[in-house]
Formats: sequence, structure tokens, C-alpha cells
Amino acid sequence: MTNKRNHTPICTLIFVAFFLFSLPISLNAQQTLESINQALRYSRYSRLALKIIPVQENDRTFVLQMPIEKIEEDIEFETYQFAFAVLSGFQDSIDEQNLIPLSKEDLKGNTDFHFFFEKRVQIPEDQQVAIAFLQAIDTRQGDVYYYHIDLISPFVLGHPNFWAYYNDRVPFDQSFVLKNEALEFKGRSGVNLHAFHYPTIFEAPLPPMEIRPANVPKEITVNYEGEFFLNTPKSFGKDGYYFIQADTNSTNGMLVKTVHESFPKVKDYEEMVEMVVYISTRREHEALREAKDKKLALDQYWIGMVKDEESAKKVIREYFKQIEFANILFTDFKEGWKTDRGMVYTVMGPPNEVFFRPNGELWSYFTGDSNSKITFTFARVKNILTPNYYILNRSRALQPEWFKSITSWRNAQMVF
Repeated sequence: MTNKRNHTPICTLIFVAFFLFSLPISLNAQQTLESINQALRYSRYSRLALKIIPVQENDRTFVLQMPIEKIEEDIEFETYQFAFAVLSGFQDSIDEQNLIPLSKEDLKGNTDFHFFFEKRVQIPEDQQVAIAFLQAIDTRQGDVYYYHIDLISPFVLGHPNFWAYYNDRVPFDQSFVLKNEALEFKGRSGVNLHAFHYPTIFEAPLPPMEIRPANVPKEITVNYEGEFFLNTPKSFGKDGYYFIQADTNSTNGMLVKTVHESFPKVKDYEEMVEMVVYISTRREHEALREAKDKKLALDQYWIGMVKDEESAKKVIREYFKQIEFANILFTDFKEGWKTDRGMVYTVMGPPNEVFFRPNGELWSYFTGDSNSKITFTFARVKNILTPNYYILNRSRALQPEWFKSITSWRNAQMVF
């Protein structure tokens, strides 16, 4: 960045100063968690990634760990205005009355990759639902980033009283870790934790218009890996996912999925073959799987489909960029691209609108006619492994737009 002296009219400076000081919390007056569009959470051009990690001290007390990933380089703290709240439902007003500003003095950590806040909250005994909410406003153009997570609700079984941390003491803010990479676990009580390993490998999900039930494994293998100490590095060396618990008689725990060293990007041609299932015919995909030389088969597949080498390169870059983002955004015990949300994200792109409900998530895409849109509804399902497990409500009505997007991919016309 070059330093140049700009001669700006004084009236402009006064307006900018007024805008910046008046922008933050009042911007969202009278909005609710149900009414705000959270599409920026899944944008390919986001500058921040917000997260709230609750550590549960007792039934009504939580420590809210709030790491904010710096996606944009050289971010200054003053560029953003941060605030948090604890809501009692999706209809609570989000405004200056219940948002608590977070200043530079509130930072628990400020690293090359994260801002990190931490706050302890007490939930009243008569409050049936508690939702932690985090907001960041970009003062340059007014973009608003949001994140929320249930502390107490019918959809969560509770939260662990421990967590994992990176070497820089910032909380582990994702569900996947490179195989054999170490994390350090810290807890509020006790001296050791228990590790359970699940070697399960999942298939890609069925397409949105396929209403028959998906195949579900009749049995899931789980291996008890024994105890390990808090406050010492712990690595995970097996494929699959791990569930870490302080108390094996409880449902509370932490999910850790192991991934290869190239993740969230594609690893090799074998994996590429699996990932193109969403835009391939059944015959094409079977031929790719059976091919001895996967690289040659994939080259022929892309060129044969797109008809032009330069266009094929463009489609390959875009498609696997979508896979990469799906892995970052949606990985849980499955790789992100294998989840329902990851499948829709890969084929349809980032949604234009994202609205949350207590029992689900709605994604809308604007179609050719600016007055119409198609909506994918993801039902929230209670799951011991993660509080954010969603399954697509499949419908044959989704087929026309789904096939239209696949055709755009195959014709090298998909643009985000």
C-alpha cells in the first residue's frame, strides 16, 4: 500500500466520520435472527469468518469463545465493529438494547489469523431457549457478518466443558484437522478425556429431486481409543472421525474429523473422480470409476463434455473451487462436499439469500426472471455429534433448476 496525501473536502470528512460513528449497532434495529439474510456467511468473497464455541461450565453458565478468522490480509481491528448478544429466541429484536459492543480491550487474543474474544454468560433459570449471537460490521461498505449457535434449545444435547486449541492458544474453530496434526485440549474440570474413533466412510448424497430414502449403514463401527490427558498435545492418526468426551455417560462431546494434507482441496485423481458425480451421468461416472488411468479418463471426460480445452480448464478450476469452499463451510463427520448443503453449494453456487429458522435453514437462488427464485430447505436434525446437522428436504419440484445448473456446468457457462 502506498502512502499518498489526499486532499479531501472538509464536508466529506465530516460526513464520513458521522457515517462511521452512527453505522454500527443501530443499523440492525428491529431485525431478528429469523429476518436477517445471512448469505454473506457462505460467500466466496467474505473477509471474515465468525464462530462461537460454547464451553459449558454448568447447566446455565457458558463461556463463549468467539474466534474471528481474518480472511482478508492485514486487517486492522478498527475496520470492524463487533458486538454479541444472548437471545431468547429467533424473534428477539437485534438492536442496541441487547447487543453488547466488543472493543479492542475485550480482545483475549489478536494473532496473524484471528481476533479472539471470550465472554462468560449466565442464562436465567426461567429461560427455555438461549442463542449466542455474534455480529461484525465492515465500516468501509457496511457489510454485516453474523454467526449464531444454540446454547439451550430442543436441538442441542448440551455442550462440552472442554475444547481444543491451536498452538497460538486460539480455539480450534473448525471440525476437521489434518491427520497426525496435534491439538491441545483444555477443560474446566477433570484431568483426562476419552477418544472414540469412527472409521466410517460416507457416499455422496442423492440429488435434490431423488425422494427415495438414502442408504443408511446398518451398523456403525466405533473403537474406543482410550484416555488422554488434558493440557498435552493430542494427535489423531486414523481416517474417519473422532468423538471426544469428558464423561462417557454424557451425550456431550466434541467432533474431530481427520483429513488428508491437501484438504480442503482435492487430493488426487481418485478423489476427483468421486467429486464429479454431481454433474455426471451415471454411465459417465461408472466409466471414470472403472478406468485404470484416472488422469487420462478425466482429461477425456472434461474435453469431451466441454469441447474446448481452455473452457475445460476454466470449468475444472471453478468446480473444484466450489468443492473447496463446501469443505471449509460444511464439513462435520462427513467431508463438506458430501453433505446435503455441500452438494447444493457445489452445483448451485453460493445462495443469494440464507435465512435461518429454529428447525431449519432456507437457501434461495434468483433465477433468470428477477422476480422468481428457487428455494432449498434444509431441515435441522438433532445429532449427538454436531449441533449443526441439516438434511435437505428433497422434492421433484427442484429438478428443473437443478438440471439447468448442471447444464451450465457442462457447457462452461456457470459463473459466480
